[in-house]
Amino acid sequence: MDNSDKPPSYLQRITERLQSRFSSEPLSRAQLIELLAKSQRRGLLDQDALDTIQRVLQVADMQVRDIMIPRPKMVVVNKDSPPEKFLPVLVESAHSRFPVIDGDRDKVIGILLAKDVLRYFEKTHKDRFNMREMLRPAVFIPESKRLNVLLTEFRANRNHMAIVVDEYGGIAGLVTIEDVLEQIVGDIEDEHDTGEDAEMILQHDDNEYVVKALLPIEDFNAYFETAFDVEENDTVGGLIIQGFGHVPKPGELVELNGFRFEILNADSRRVHLIKVSMIETAEVEENTSAI
Repeated sequence: MDNSDKPPSYLQRITERLQSRFSSEPLSRAQLIELLAKSQRRGLLDQDALDTIQRVLQVADMQVRDIMIPRPKMVVVNKDSPPEKFLPVLVESAHSRFPVIDGDRDKVIGILLAKDVLRYFEKTHKDRFNMREMLRPAVFIPESKRLNVLLTEFRANRNHMAIVVDEYGGIAGLVTIEDVLEQIVGDIEDEHDTGEDAEMILQHDDNEYVVKALLPIEDFNAYFETAFDVEENDTVGGLIIQGFGHVPKPGELVELNGFRFEILNADSRRVHLIKVSMIETAEVEENTSAI
């Protein structure tokens, strides 16, 4: 009897079922996102849930340097400052945690919590103020640390702020748990995050900036002394989408009017965070001559 005429064995049937079951499993992140997008189109996920899942996946690719508050923007307290001198700084900034320095921003010796200072408003405690007794330990992390790893550490250690150091050990900036969570759920604004208080442009070095996509084109033009058309788009995010011709994914690049825009965070509907750098003149000339 010809073996080809035999019915498939039980083991063969099981093998075929397993192959058909797992052949549709996503083998990469791109396939996973496409599978989720199909689920959204079928009504199994709503759009907001899909966008949030995409941002969670993107956080694993982002580094602390992409979202940190750079060193010049840090609101710090000097260890030798008396309460009457640094209290106005605490009140004006409306932050809850402050790096304490020893005369130099490269010498962060601890973190001061605003709530720990409240007791010294009482007359009975003013004369007994001791900065070193109030300090909480500072956590130092490298610029290259992944955001998903940092978020896990924040949760495990019940810590809300970390000091970021560069490759030479100098202070590069700071990052908070709120900064990380905003990459997943979007901007977390409170009553103090209005108008000029909201940081829309963060300068990381002489030629690199991180810009929120909601930054108005008019403000971008004023900051970078550019002349992008304010009639066609209201925000930098809209300008970028127009430049790409589609909603770009993280990692995609586009060059416009002497600037290079790299997408740091985006979902299926909008761009959230963009790295901006000015193209060097020599590089522009090289690209032009190659055309």
